Amino acid sequence: MTTASLTPTTRRTPLAVTISAWAVPVMVIGQFAMLAIIPVVIALVGAFRHTRDRLVRWTAAVVAASWTIPFVIWQVRPDGAPSMSKDIHPGFVALIVAASAAFIVAVFRARRG
Repeated sequence: MTTASLTPTTRRTPLAVTISAWAVPVMVIGQFAMLAIIPVVIALVGAFRHTRDRLVRWTAAVVAASWTIPFVIWQVRPDGAPSMSKDIHPGFVALIVAASAAFIVAVFRARRG
C-alpha cells in the first residue's frame, strides 16, 4: 500500500498562500495593518499565478480590495493618524477579517478537492 504525499506538484494551493491567508487577519487585528500588505500581496499573486480555482482567486481579490480601501483612505486624508492601525475604522477591520475567513475556507476547499 502506497500513500501519496503532498508535493509541490500535487498541491493545488501553495503553502505561502495558505500562510498568508491566516496572516492577514492576525496582523490587522494585532495592530500591524500596514505590514499586512506583505501577506496580502503574497496571497494575491500566489492565488492568481499558481491556483486554478476561481473561488480562491476571487476571495484573494476581495481580501486585497478590503485591505486597499482603508489604506487609500488613510493615505488621502490630510488629517490621518500616523499609523494605519490607529486610523482604520473597526468596520473595515471586520470586513478584512470576514474576507480573510472566506479566503481561508476557499483555500482549504481547494486543497481538499
